[in-house]
Parts: sequence; structure tokens; C-alpha cells
Amino acid sequence: MSGQNESRIRPSGRAAVVVLGDIGRSPRMQYHALSLARQAHLEVDIVAYGGSDPHSAVKEHKSIHINEMTQWPSNPRSFPKILHPLLLILKPLVQFFMLLWYLCVKIPKPDVFIVQNPPSVPTLVAVKLACWIRRSAFIIDWHNFGYTLLALSLGRNSRFVALYHWIEKHFGKMANGSLCVTKAMQHELAQNWGISATVLYDQPPDFFQPASLEEKHKLFCGIDKSLRTPYSLQDCLSNEVLTPDDDNPNVTLFTTQTGTDISLKWNRPALIVSSTSWTPDEDFNILLEAALMYDRRVSALLNEDDLKREDVFWQEIKGGKQYPRLLFIITGKGPEKEKYEQKMAKLNLKRVAFRTMWLEPEDYPLLLGSADLGVCLHTSSSGLDLPMKVVDMFGCGLPVCAVSYSCIHELVEVDKNGLLFSSSSELADQFVTLFKGFPDECDELKSLRQGVLASRSSVNWATEWEANAKPLISKASRFLHT
Repeated sequence: MSGQNESRIRPSGRAAVVVLGDIGRSPRMQYHALSLARQAHLEVDIVAYGGSDPHSAVKEHKSIHINEMTQWPSNPRSFPKILHPLLLILKPLVQFFMLLWYLCVKIPKPDVFIVQNPPSVPTLVAVKLACWIRRSAFIIDWHNFGYTLLALSLGRNSRFVALYHWIEKHFGKMANGSLCVTKAMQHELAQNWGISATVLYDQPPDFFQPASLEEKHKLFCGIDKSLRTPYSLQDCLSNEVLTPDDDNPNVTLFTTQTGTDISLKWNRPALIVSSTSWTPDEDFNILLEAALMYDRRVSALLNEDDLKREDVFWQEIKGGKQYPRLLFIITGKGPEKEKYEQKMAKLNLKRVAFRTMWLEPEDYPLLLGSADLGVCLHTSSSGLDLPMKVVDMFGCGLPVCAVSYSCIHELVEVDKNGLLFSSSSELADQFVTLFKGFPDECDELKSLRQGVLASRSSVNWATEWEANAKPLISKASRFLHT
């Protein structure tokens, strides 16, 4: 925006972005904060938990102030199981008073609160009370439904789930405005909750871009050592017949630098990325089974001899021979990570390798922009939200294979920017089809990438936020203060 437009904005305007979670792992709320500061020219207070660093654009913006609350401690293993129901009551009570203290005392009075849902309890209750006390507008950004997430662990018939559902619906209807992530969720809110919501599709911000060859090489140089370290005794990345070049710091699994010239290796592995919170709504067994199936199907297609000398065998796999090695890099943190790492270590795979890692916010877009394919295992507890990770992948020009569910078609267009699967066998078939002839002759994979690149330039977060979120926020604030 021009300086003339900026001068029209009231300098005392203020907004609060509320996340009862790790702000570094809440990209959509970070983007809200950036848009409130950049496009609405407001002072922005983020109230959230720490844990992971937000993007540098958020940390360094002079109008964004991050207020980190004290995290609720994880349950001690020695805590008697019979008292676990008490924790279900005690935890939200502690969180409620902590939130109220920050929203009513620690931060300056905002014109509007924008709160992420879920979690709904005690967030919606605390924010609504803070809005009443401070005479601020109340905006909910519906990412999903909290009661459906709780039902994953407690079951749909639980009394806690029923109470949670009532609180979420009751306080959701008290908001001065609502945003949501899909048309399917907008319809559900209107028909069964009595809530009118504006759809604001997730869009990647400007820093999600395809990576240049120089950026790829720099990233691969930084992570090459960890990529060559296997979880199990052997895999297709660690059990190579090494050449003198492999000790060269300018040579990675994917790239080679000679002087100032950087090139991609002809026999590089295909790089597949999946990001996750390692929670029950993403079944990573599907990916592990698909990898095993790819391994066996390619071996059968090539009529490989299991009795071949080991050094010859690994050298042939390194050479590609119609079907490449697949390297899966799984990013993210979460409760089930260790369980799946143990499963990965037990897999007996010839041409597939798994690595898990946590990347800095600035490196994650570079990884996506350097990969050949993204995989999304998000199934949605409600069936009404869309995975932000796929949006990020598309922003980096990366085609996607995603689990099929009710509203995923609002994001993934089959044979245009990605493929959908319903089983591990179907996903394995997609790997075989997409990567045959990699890297030069995989026409279907190239076609999907071209489809992603053709569509990514038509919309972005800033324009979507300007058209959908900004008017709603302005209207809610004006209505409350008239």
C-alpha cells in the first residue's frame, strides 16, 4: 500500500491474535498477524504458547508483539490413572485464568480479538469474556471443530465430547464475525450451527516459492550428513559404493558444485516430503506400507536377483535403472513421532529411505521448493477442513498425493495439481507411475508440476485476506463501537 493510504489508518488501532497452542506451528495465525500489521496497519499482540519459532517476518515486524504464555505441563507418567478425569477439568481451568490474565491485563486493549478454533475450551469462553470486559470485537477463525478432535481420543459418545460440543457451538454463535477454511465448513456452520462465516482459503505467503538451484544446493549441503545416516543398519542412501567425490563438501546426494557451476545429479534420489504433527488423524502406516509396496513392485518389474553380490546390487540401485531411489523426509513434531521412527527402522527396504527432521521456519519452504513430490496423510476429524501443508506445497510449486476425503477436492484437482488415494496400494501405484523414468522422462510428474505452477500465481494470501478477512474485521469493529 502507498504511504497516502497508510496515513488514513488510525495509529491507535490494535488487534490481538489468540492461539491456545504453539504459535510457531500455527502458520495461518502468523499470516493473520502479518496481514493485520502490513495491510490493516494495526499494532498486533499475539497471545500464544512458545515452543517453536515463528517465521522471521513475524518476529522482526516492529508492529507485532509476541506474548508467550506458560505451557501446561505434560502429564507425569506416575500420575494415578484414576485421577486422569480430574486433569480434564483442571487443565482448562488453569488455561482459562491464564488466558484471561493475558487478554485483560498483560496486553493493551485491542479493537478486535481474532481467535483460532480449535481448541474451543477454554479459548472461546475466555476470549468472549475478555471482549465483554474490554469492549472489543470477537472474531473466530474456524480451522476445524474442536469436539471432533476430542472425539478421536474419547469417542463420539463421551459426555466430555457432548459438553465440549455445546460450549463450542454456544460461544461460537456469540462471535461478531467468523472466518472458515472451506465452503463445506461454511455450509455446516450455517445449516447446523446458525453461524454465518466467510470463507478465507489458506494461501501460502510470499516466502513459499520454488527453490533456485543455488538454494537447493545450499540446503542439501546443510543436511547431507544427516541424510546419509540411516535409522536401520542399511538403506539405499548409506550403503552406496562410495566414490572419491562423496567426500567432497561440494557434492551432496542431489547436487554437485564445480567452481561456480551447480548441477543436479542424474542418479539422484527422488525427494518426497511430508509434514505432520504426528497425531492420530494422520495414519503414517499408509505411507510406510506404500513405500514397502513400491520397493517390492519395482524389484519385480526389474526381475532383480536377490543372490547378486551386495556391492554390485547397491551400485545398480544407485544407478537408477528406470525407477529411482525414493527418499522420504518427514518434518514436524508430535506425540507419535518416536513410534513411527521405530517402525521405519525395522523396514527392510532396498530402494527407499526415510528421514525425520525439524527445520527452521526459513528452511522449510526451501525443502518444499527442492522436493519432487509432496504426500499428505491428513484425513480431518470433521471432514470439513483442508491441510495447510498442501497449500504450502503448492506455493513452492510442488505437486501432491493426498488422502481422499469429503472436501479435499476444494484444494487438490486430480491430474491437474495432484492425485488422491484411498489406500496404501493406490499410493504405491502412484509412486511407480509418477517416478518411472525419473528424472528426465517422468512426464506425468512433470505435467502435475506444470499444473501447480500455472495455478499458483492466480491468488495469494494478501489478496484473499484483503478481499475476505479485512472487510469482516472492519465491519465487526465498527458495529461494536457504534
